[in-house]
Amino acid sequence: MRVLLVEDDIQVASFIRRGLTDEGIAVDDAADGLEAFRLALDYPYDAIILDLMIPRMSGLEVLSEVRKQGSRTPVLILSARDDVGQRVSGLDAGADDYLGKPFAFEELLARLRALFRRASVSHETAIHVGNLTVDVVKRRVVRGDRKIELSPKEFSLLEYLVRNRGNVLTRTMIAEHVWDQHFDSFSNVIDVYIRYLRAKIDQGTEPRLIRTVRGVGYTITDEPA
Repeated sequence: MRVLLVEDDIQVASFIRRGLTDEGIAVDDAADGLEAFRLALDYPYDAIILDLMIPRMSGLEVLSEVRKQGSRTPVLILSARDDVGQRVSGLDAGADDYLGKPFAFEELLARLRALFRRASVSHETAIHVGNLTVDVVKRRVVRGDRKIELSPKEFSLLEYLVRNRGNVLTRTMIAEHVWDQHFDSFSNVIDVYIRYLRAKIDQGTEPRLIRTVRGVGYTITDEPA
């Protein structure tokens, strides 16, 4: 998953970024409204965390403009302005949720996951590919009767693969959804993480689910090769 964090308070932004990164979520930062607006239209984010009181363009203006451009990316407003009128204004402008400051990170994370689930085309919480089951809510992975332990980034990559099972995903698509804007497209990080997943999911088990489509990218499927 990839999130745009729009927050001009350096300490708050660092706290949120650290917590999300620990969960395997890729985070891009914007400290002002104009940068937020540009990034929101340039990248396929799974969600936007949006402060209202930001320079150059207010959070409500950013929200209104990205909605006018047709963006349906889920938006969670995170603001110290937590009166009823402000919440109503934010939701009417197109926000999907509103969380006041101060906040508990666990609640922020739970609300983000709820937005991810709502935005998912399939709305599936447990996704199956053959005898592989990926529970995206409990973040559990099982193949047959074997429980598989994954790092947060490995889980994020696997989740993206299984949500698009049967489709070939290019390295660019994977980078844009699982890593942040600072990802080095010339590195072999994606290939390394695919090897990690194969070692944990496919090694010693048939059929092999994670497959390479030469010159294109990767897919996960239980269809015959």
